[in-house]
Amino acid sequence: MALSRRTFSALAGSAALGFALGGSGGPGAPAAYAARSVPTGPAPAAPRADGRRHTIGYDHYSLVVDGRRLVVWSGELHPFRLPSPSLWRDVLEKMRGHGYNTVSIYVAWNYHSPAPGEYDFTGVRDLDLFLRTAAETGLYVILRPGPYINAEVDAGGFPGWLTATEGAARGTDPTYLGHVDQWLTAVNRIVRRHQHTDGGGTVLLYQIENEYDGHVTDPSGPAYMSHLYKKVRADGIDVPLFHNDKGRNGYWIPGSFDTGGERGKWLYGFDGYPPPSQPPPDWGDFGIGGLKGGATASPRTPGFVPEYGGGWFDPWGGVEFGGKGYAESRRTRDAAYERRFYLTNLANGLTLHNVYMTFGGTTWGWLPAPVVYTSYDYGAAIDEARNVTTKIAPMHQLGHLLQRVPDFAKLDRAADVHVAGLKTYHLTNPDTQAHVYVLRNDGADEVTSTLRTADGDDVELTVAGHDARLVTTGLSLGSRKLRYCTAQPMFVLTAGRQDIALFTGRYGEMAHLVLECPAEPLVQRVDPEAAWVYDQGVLHVTAPLGKGGLTRVLVQRGESDTPLLLLFADDATSVRLFPYDTPSGTLLVYGPALLRHAKLDGSAVHLTGDIVGASGVEVWGPRGITSVTWNGQPVQTRVTVSESLVALARMPAAPRPALPELTGWLRKTENPEAAAGFDDSAWQTADKKTSFSTTAVPAGRPVLFADDYGFHYGDVWYRARIEGGIEDLESVSLAYSTGTQGMLMAWLDGVPLGSHRMPVPDAKTVRKGSWTATAEFSADGLRKKLRKKQRRKPGHVLSVLVRRMQHDMDGGSLDTHKAARGLTDVSFKGVSPKVSWRIQGAVAPDPVRGPQNNGGLYGEREGWHLPGFADGGWEPVTLPRSDEGMGVTWYRTGFRLSVPGGVDASVGLVLEDDPARAYRVQIFLNGWNLGQYVNDVGPQHTFVLPNGILRTRGANTLALAVLADGTSEVGPGVVRLELLGSAVGGVPVTSVDSPGR
Repeated sequence: MALSRRTFSALAGSAALGFALGGSGGPGAPAAYAARSVPTGPAPAAPRADGRRHTIGYDHYSLVVDGRRLVVWSGELHPFRLPSPSLWRDVLEKMRGHGYNTVSIYVAWNYHSPAPGEYDFTGVRDLDLFLRTAAETGLYVILRPGPYINAEVDAGGFPGWLTATEGAARGTDPTYLGHVDQWLTAVNRIVRRHQHTDGGGTVLLYQIENEYDGHVTDPSGPAYMSHLYKKVRADGIDVPLFHNDKGRNGYWIPGSFDTGGERGKWLYGFDGYPPPSQPPPDWGDFGIGGLKGGATASPRTPGFVPEYGGGWFDPWGGVEFGGKGYAESRRTRDAAYERRFYLTNLANGLTLHNVYMTFGGTTWGWLPAPVVYTSYDYGAAIDEARNVTTKIAPMHQLGHLLQRVPDFAKLDRAADVHVAGLKTYHLTNPDTQAHVYVLRNDGADEVTSTLRTADGDDVELTVAGHDARLVTTGLSLGSRKLRYCTAQPMFVLTAGRQDIALFTGRYGEMAHLVLECPAEPLVQRVDPEAAWVYDQGVLHVTAPLGKGGLTRVLVQRGESDTPLLLLFADDATSVRLFPYDTPSGTLLVYGPALLRHAKLDGSAVHLTGDIVGASGVEVWGPRGITSVTWNGQPVQTRVTVSESLVALARMPAAPRPALPELTGWLRKTENPEAAAGFDDSAWQTADKKTSFSTTAVPAGRPVLFADDYGFHYGDVWYRARIEGGIEDLESVSLAYSTGTQGMLMAWLDGVPLGSHRMPVPDAKTVRKGSWTATAEFSADGLRKKLRKKQRRKPGHVLSVLVRRMQHDMDGGSLDTHKAARGLTDVSFKGVSPKVSWRIQGAVAPDPVRGPQNNGGLYGEREGWHLPGFADGGWEPVTLPRSDEGMGVTWYRTGFRLSVPGGVDASVGLVLEDDPARAYRVQIFLNGWNLGQYVNDVGPQHTFVLPNGILRTRGANTLALAVLADGTSEVGPGVVRLELLGSAVGGVPVTSVDSPGR
């Protein structure tokens, strides 16, 4: 029989140790926390940059911060997928309000490094600003700077220039490590100012590498991990470090590599993305145990999942979700999925829990890895347009529970309990004797069954199909004791002179709460839906969840002088209840879509937040509060019997701003590079003989790989000067290598030869990162023209445009990010001419938008995408269009928005057309490359336009670069703006300005 983590520790006779980590740059003073020496008690206060020293320790139950147990309830957010720093605060405040106490972020090397030795942390790349904002929001930070991150970004986060350097990546090659050390130096110079240990910020944990399993069994793997560990420590990072094991392999557990003699500052973490079609796995105390059992691989550290599926990514063509896109991801991995899978994790002792993703965002420009398209919505709880979805309910409920009910930070496996028809987990807190039961229904049909509690109570409850329920007994509700409740607790807090406890469940369920009351209390039904009866020392309260919104029952007197207010809510109601701690005491706010901030000033409560639908506002707080303001405006209130202040009138729903039609289009055709007489003298000569690419260079041919000439992102042009007669040419063969959905187009002496594209991924090729093909174009129809051209002017020109897409992510540590992009070989059948090549891609990286913004299209090189470009000579047109031909055509228009002040409107650009029409569109808003639309592949049709880049009160420039392969009529078809969400409130948004050229 496999031993659980806790059984292992007990049999070994050694208490699991944690260590308090001290000052910046040093090892810190170790302070052992025996497993039972840290009692159950309140969690640490919300973190901030307070300038005080803090300790971060752990045992096998949880982290221990300043001597208090902390359950980490984290959500993943990538700043680089939200290129508007003002909106970082918006999403972080939504996370904090909805129960998260931590945010996890990748720092992408490729996003910050346009060239070797160059590192940009300004503007949309301001890591210091993000970390300050997280601290101001009251969130811990899990920092993950790689150097490899995966993350479904180009090359797994490696910079484009690294693809053309010598030395194998993700190992001990000195050239590679030299580049890595420079990167980590640049990152850590910022991070060490924001560590929680010295009060500079809220960075709590730091990850090195990611999902690294390529060299575990040979010496280079441990040596590489040791190098990274020592480098990070030498840079002054003193918070606990960890790695994210890809799956449950037991790789990189404590003691598996050299940490320079340092002990007790390394955590084992693993990731998992179980599909909704399978039962939730036991990756901890109830599982198989041992190295392959998840948390059991490291029995002396707390259970840690640095990534747990909050959705899943969708590939080009949408095969993952049947072409339905991220809406289907959100449907299949819904709130019930989260309850069933995340409660299983908690039952298995996983107290460091990071949901990947919580906000997915947009992989704009040329950032996406080959396996994904522009949107990275992920089916997350907060969608790409920053709307909070129904998936937030379990996160909100569990997050506030883990912050406000300390019993959950220290749970042991208890005696097995069997409940007919349900998978049941039973745990208990050794300090408080509270019992926790997770009851899971893995079937499709609803199950009603009976739970026999440890106290001998028979509790009848119903669990919906593919759902789960959390039941607790013996919890302290302030000064009173809970016998049991069929609804899940969400928080217990004290506001003013009373204790408040909230219980939640599904709409329409009947909650049955039993409270131990040795002396008969005075009970008041504040809302008529509730019922109660007192019998033989216990109080029974029942309430139908959600029928009247929030149901309140006030319990007074009896054995306690402190009133207890019982609240009952369904999911939709629960997410409108926000506890908030202030220096003067705790507040509870009910009603708005989001509470961002609360401040007590004498007898006044000042609240800020968001209103979406019409709603009221109700506030419980410290004694003496008499007035309320909302977003700076006074709210007329009255005092209720439950000692709250409730607004006399409902706040109106957010307006839905009108959006203009997109008219006034201007059109211009580009690709002059296809013409024989185009001047390419300034282009680079492609004459290299060797390459560091993993793609072989054809014998006797020049290197044509785009990366070898410094062109790492976007489209690339080739022009070949062909000397000698080719009148007998039969065909031209173009071998090329791209990421998913790459393509090429070719012209000979300005005459189209044709186009070729890589196939749409299917279920077998959805993870394929590099695609190779050879396009063969017949010259049958060109021989007559070639002979005339040869007589008139010797020599010919072959022009080729390659949409190279992105680099492979190198998940297997095989240097696959170095696979060639662009042409790899060219041959001529029927003739053997002398050929010389020139190549051109993107010009110098945009100093504000960065290297991933632009490719090598003529219009990009000439600034046709920029707001200040003079387009007065372009042709006026209307959409939709039905053009013919092969090549690139640009469309530009301007539009103005007038969103009212104080309204946060999220706007998207929608493109729709007949799916038989084969063309692509690069979307530029105010110069920012916000994505790629492929009309006949999809599935994405809506592109989020982030506020800050989008000027919601002012003028905007929209440019579309339409690439047509010549196989069909092309658009663009319908192009329109769509309102994706609207709220009164939001955050102040600063325009992400950049030069017009």
